[in-house]
Amino acid sequence: MLDAGALVPTPPTEDAELLDAYSQAVVGAAEHVAPSVVKIDVRQRLVRPGSPQRSPVEVGGSGSGFVFTPDGLILTNSHVVHNSSSIEVTLADARRLRADLVGEDPDTDLAVVRIAAPDLVPATLGDSASLRPGQLVVAIGNPLGFQATVTAGVVSALGRSLRSRSGRLMDNIIQTDAALNPGNSGGPLVDSRGRVVGVNTAVIMPAQGIAFAVAINTAKFVAGRLIRDGRIRRGYIGVAGQTVVLHPRISRAWGLAARSGALIVSIEPNSPAQQAGLHERDIIVALDGQPVANVDDLQRLLTERPVGARLPIVILRGAERRELDILPGEYQPGR
Repeated sequence: MLDAGALVPTPPTEDAELLDAYSQAVVGAAEHVAPSVVKIDVRQRLVRPGSPQRSPVEVGGSGSGFVFTPDGLILTNSHVVHNSSSIEVTLADARRLRADLVGEDPDTDLAVVRIAAPDLVPATLGDSASLRPGQLVVAIGNPLGFQATVTAGVVSALGRSLRSRSGRLMDNIIQTDAALNPGNSGGPLVDSRGRVVGVNTAVIMPAQGIAFAVAINTAKFVAGRLIRDGRIRRGYIGVAGQTVVLHPRISRAWGLAARSGALIVSIEPNSPAQQAGLHERDIIVALDGQPVANVDDLQRLLTERPVGARLPIVILRGAERRELDILPGEYQPGR
């Protein structure tokens, strides 16, 4: 009688080694960040659609987050904790703690909450600007209540735009095929070394293999402002953009500090950008004397500069360099 096991072909040695290397990368990344990942349970005040009284009701919700400072600051999504009347955090070691909201920014779907507890393990934050399409990424969170779930995939695309729940367009979003489900929101997306490169934020429910994360470089900046001020006050010029690489000859010809810029994809009517004479396909390379290498730079500079102050803006239009003046307004949620 034949041994059934003998009918199963043995994979070539090199294939087995590759599989082991992939598995080791995923396991190592997950083990590195897992102690920092938390489950967040909230009670939220919501108005149910179609309610005749339009009065808020309290409902329960849950999501994910991760500790990013030793003193108990946790990064998560704004929509996880928005309008919450109570927030409870469950740590990886099963401790359950009450949390307080430090601040939130619905326009980037980011929020910071704080807990008071000893022996916390903060996650290592990476650099999302170094990501490349095809790179291995690992997501950890609590989808549908299944705590500490690990999924793996690749960076499918960079520089995506995604509309936040506030209605504002979020730029420089990471697209990944790492499986995400409701409850993953706010959890970390990490590289093969376990460094956080994104904050998982959204999925397209009818689709498979399409999920999105806010770049960690955006999250670092937003979290810093939320810790300091509790909210983000940002300038508004009325453009949607994405990061593009400049031809080296263009960069050299104009003596640009960066080899990339922020391409204007669309311009809102009657916006400061339109009034300043900006056009679609213009590439913003500097604002107020500071280089703009990507969309994050543009958003950061608009947030750092006083709202209502006229600023010089440098653009590339085709092969020409132009300098214009622009008067940013204050961005209003729901604009």
